[in-house]
Amino acid sequence: MAGCRPGSTNGILLPDKPREECGVFGIYAPGHDVTRLTYYGLYALQHRGQESAGIAVADGKKVQLYKGMGLVSEVFSGDQLNNLRGHIAIGHVRYSTTGASHPVNAQPLLFRYAGGMLGLAHNGNLTNVTELRSRLMATGSVFQSSTDSEVIVNIIARSAQNGLEDALVKCMIDIKGAYSLVIITENKLIAVRDPHGFRPLCLGTLGEGYVVASESCALDTVGAGLIRDVQPGEIVVMDENGLESIQVLKPRKRAHCIFEYIYFARPDSFIDGFNVNMVRREMGRVLAGEYPVDADIVIPVPDSGTAAARGFAEASGIPFEEGLMKNRYIGRTFIQPSQEMRDLGVRLKLNSVREVLNGKRVVMVDDSIVRGTTSGKIVAMLRDCGVKEVHMCLSSPPITRSCYYGIDTSNEDELIAARLSLEEICRSIGADGLYYLSLDGLLNIFGNSRDNFCTACFDGNYPVEVAKPKETGKYSLE
Repeated sequence: MAGCRPGSTNGILLPDKPREECGVFGIYAPGHDVTRLTYYGLYALQHRGQESAGIAVADGKKVQLYKGMGLVSEVFSGDQLNNLRGHIAIGHVRYSTTGASHPVNAQPLLFRYAGGMLGLAHNGNLTNVTELRSRLMATGSVFQSSTDSEVIVNIIARSAQNGLEDALVKCMIDIKGAYSLVIITENKLIAVRDPHGFRPLCLGTLGEGYVVASESCALDTVGAGLIRDVQPGEIVVMDENGLESIQVLKPRKRAHCIFEYIYFARPDSFIDGFNVNMVRREMGRVLAGEYPVDADIVIPVPDSGTAAARGFAEASGIPFEEGLMKNRYIGRTFIQPSQEMRDLGVRLKLNSVREVLNGKRVVMVDDSIVRGTTSGKIVAMLRDCGVKEVHMCLSSPPITRSCYYGIDTSNEDELIAARLSLEEICRSIGADGLYYLSLDGLLNIFGNSRDNFCTACFDGNYPVEVAKPKETGKYSLE
């Protein structure tokens, strides 16, 4: 368990959350308006990426694509949706974990190869992408983007002489790291998940058709029923013959991303058999058991700490209150040209309720601290409201390592828990106490599945090997 109670304050002023990954959606549903259903599915996955969005649609003869920078609602209009017609579609919302935030890197990617047309949308990061790209370029491949997703497309195209499914099998043997893929051809929808199962991917039905998505909340949004998760190492092919499952690689040690449950996934989603909201509530209950703080009220940092705060309140018997209000109309980060405007930015997103907070000893629950910047501003905001004590409780262990599998958790020298002790972090955010959920407490929530998760950002145990060269001190991938 990790907790401390120091005294003085210090201010650090940088963003304080891991960045979203990406979201993918695919549908094979003759007789349905697959373009609009994909649009709605991407809306449900918008929390996974806000930089760009795209939809590719196939009608049996051709594949059409439209994509652009911005939110789903900004990229697509009614006319654009009307022009994309067919019975198969894939979609993507993106936050760039590899490749710059640029229109050429927006997905899906669409290519013409010997077998016809192929579109691909990818969630995750390849760890051997540098080696693969160099090998492909040495033998004549030309790349239009800087994403690792285009490397996957090139490998597929080079191995497609005996059909797309055979090419995918060969591709899965070559590539390493995290990938959940949805692939579209003129007449097929294909879903692929890496053999560790890093990134989520689920499968559902819509009438006689099929839907795949990063999270089950997208299936719910379009009226599809959840069947199961795509298994690690599995290819699922959906076409006029129905559904075919190909277990290409035996599932290696499962390494589902634990941060999906802590922060990234929507609370109403089911991922690998667990409801995200219920897991988060249990995190709060376990946290309360590990640290019985004496306080008057429990408040969440909305929305990331809400479920855990409710669990903490239930287990501790301390009343749950909404002491911070979130502005629901704040979207992507706006330009903040001065320090004064950066400080104001937190108050545009969150405001405190003085009547709830004044004179109280407060437990404030959030999911994590990455850099320690926003947390300090929120604590200062509570002090301004007359709060007597602020005890910061986090429903995750300290983040001390970078992620290489599709989440942007910053370089290790930017991670506050990698640089400072617990007491130093507590002083830097100005709290009276700082308490992290223990790793054992977190994993025990999952019972017999506790060994099925990637926890590298907490303990440095990378499922796909990561080397640390002595000459640089920086982590690199092998």
